[in-house]
Amino acid sequence: MNSPGTVLLTVGHGTLDETQLGDLIVGCGIERVIDVRRHPDDRANAAAALPVLERIAEKRGFGYRWDERLGGRRELSPEERATSPDSFWKVPQFRAYAAWTRGPEFRAGLEQLLEELRGARTAVLCVETVWWRCHRRLVADIVQMESSVPVLHLHHDGRRRPHPVSQGARRRDDGLLVWDGVHGSRVR
Repeated sequence: MNSPGTVLLTVGHGTLDETQLGDLIVGCGIERVIDVRRHPDDRANAAAALPVLERIAEKRGFGYRWDERLGGRRELSPEERATSPDSFWKVPQFRAYAAWTRGPEFRAGLEQLLEELRGARTAVLCVETVWWRCHRRLVADIVQMESSVPVLHLHHDGRRRPHPVSQGARRRDDGLLVWDGVHGSRVR
């Protein structure tokens, strides 16, 4: 059971530099950052490379850890693509990540994330600035639908937007999510 006030934030570092990213995290009261990039050595933004983020966290006083189990950039085999129940997702990487979320590695990472939410104001961090173009969207669906923890997407100016669960998401009888419903108007 989650305590009242428990919330998960998501943030995409985009092109923020070290100071901007640190200011955003600290300014929003985030106490712990879980890096959900599959490959955290960001070549497009050196300020977001794993060693730099570790240094920012230490300097600014928030916890930081990388969790590859929650990372995106997954692929399906041709057989898996042909039988995927996640027909809502038209972007192959989203469909592959949807399948990944039902596997044991992801489930273990999610369990740890949910446990950590109880102890500190936590954000998951990835590259993509726009939440609906990132696998954080699927993580947010799962967290809200499986644990009833609200999710807020953090904008670079500090605004927070409540997560709207994807129209195609539903819980199966086994409790896990599948995205096989109605198609929305955003990237899917």
